[in-house]
Amino acid sequence: MRGEKTKIVVAGAGGKMGRTLIEAVLAHKSSSLVAVLDAKGSPAVGTEIGGQKVKSDVAQAIARADVLIDFTRPEGTLAHLAACLKAGKAMVIGTTGFSGSQKKTIREAGRKIPIVMAPNFAVGVNVVFKLAETAARALGDAYDVEIVEAHHRHKIDAPSGTALELGGLVAKALRRDLDKVAAHGRSGDVGARPGRQIGFHAIRGGDIVGEHSVIFAGTGERVEVTVRSQSRMTYALGALRAVKFLRGKGPGLYDMGNVLGLK
Repeated sequence: MRGEKTKIVVAGAGGKMGRTLIEAVLAHKSSSLVAVLDAKGSPAVGTEIGGQKVKSDVAQAIARADVLIDFTRPEGTLAHLAACLKAGKAMVIGTTGFSGSQKKTIREAGRKIPIVMAPNFAVGVNVVFKLAETAARALGDAYDVEIVEAHHRHKIDAPSGTALELGGLVAKALRRDLDKVAAHGRSGDVGARPGRQIGFHAIRGGDIVGEHSVIFAGTGERVEVTVRSQSRMTYALGALRAVKFLRGKGPGLYDMGNVLGLK
């Protein structure tokens, strides 16, 4: 396998993220784009993107591939996962908004095939995950925690998967149960802020690619950890690092912490 190009299938070819992934794969010297997918009924099916005809048959697309990159919707991702599981192919999953039972399905699939799954594949964002966790552990309960995220008007889920991951990491560092202390927005006469609460606030508008801030507000000072993604290409390049990481890997559910050596 050394020296051979990794054969990649990209799902969601008709979308903005899908097109960005295709552009990144085509420019990557160690990768080869062998097929592109979109959902049945999509106007992209049958057209040509990145030199490949867009198809909806997942099994056919992955037959000669090494890995499928999927940044689509939960239902579509799970259908692609089932096909990869049957064919013994690796996956890179950047889809967010999964339910608890859907995440369980992915964890179980990780026992049989190698998967990298992350709420955000941007390298800078994953460094911020580590910084926020470290800050929470050092600052402790003396600082109130608020998480603010902003995305384009078309994003469907809120808070973003990245914001929830930040909240989970901070809560774990502070030894809190996020389900019990999370507050999603505030309105009306809400009273004084509970000290152990972790607030989430989602902004949607225009063409914002993605912004995330964790605010640690103490007495006399405020610490902020912020990352702003200015292009979807940051996510695509992170996904390609995940593809490289998967070469030769056995079954397992990995994340970007594993890919970047942050764990």
